[in-house]
Amino acid sequence: MRTIFLAILFVLSFSSVPATAAEGLPARFVYLRDVAPDIVQDIRYAGWHNFLGRPVKGYDAPECILTLEAANALKAVQEELNASGFGLKVYDGYRPKRAVADFAAWSKAISDQIAKNEFYPAEDKKDFFDKGYVALKSGHSRGSTVDLTIIPWPPRPGESYTPGQELKPCTAPYDVRFNDGALDMGTGFDCMDPKSAPLSNDVPLVARHNRLLLRTLMEKHGFAPYEAEWWHFTLKKEPFPDTYFDFPVAAPAK
Repeated sequence: MRTIFLAILFVLSFSSVPATAAEGLPARFVYLRDVAPDIVQDIRYAGWHNFLGRPVKGYDAPECILTLEAANALKAVQEELNASGFGLKVYDGYRPKRAVADFAAWSKAISDQIAKNEFYPAEDKKDFFDKGYVALKSGHSRGSTVDLTIIPWPPRPGESYTPGQELKPCTAPYDVRFNDGALDMGTGFDCMDPKSAPLSNDVPLVARHNRLLLRTLMEKHGFAPYEAEWWHFTLKKEPFPDTYFDFPVAAPAK
């Protein structure tokens, strides 16, 4: 009888593992598209249009992965925006530790500045650590931090990026800098400049309004802003506040 009881417990323990774990993600992690398929994804670190100017280590697919709690909260933000003719576009979610290490290694290679003209036109790369643009740890690796913006709804097409094309400063006016179809937020995504601070007054009034809208809705649904980047938010009640993961960002298993 004891043997049968232990066998039942063994089967039940496996049947209770969340489906995402069986698909290759840790328990409580999900693909955002499975929770909120309408949220547009532009996962910059899986491609060439980012401040490194190349794909980042650990990003094997252009997918946004988040904890289930963060994904559900974003879904609520999306639904509220949709009611007013807007929606969300995400640039990054979960970020492996190996990607953070890649950022750090790149920052120390001072001569590698292929993307400077767009992403840090007025900043000196040697100061990145001191100014907090790059760090040795990232909240993204805990799975409940997201980089995102607001877009018109239904989505409108933006510019397509081709490696090697002319780069325009992320601090340039809205009609001059790279246009990815988002509302005017005062700077482009990942713009390493003081103008990227959410409460900066050194951006147009319409951009300040759009930033406030994003911040207000994200806070309403449980996210905390980061005071150096208008696009960066972390779920206040994140399920893994002290755990930094390193599994790769990969496509869902077929």
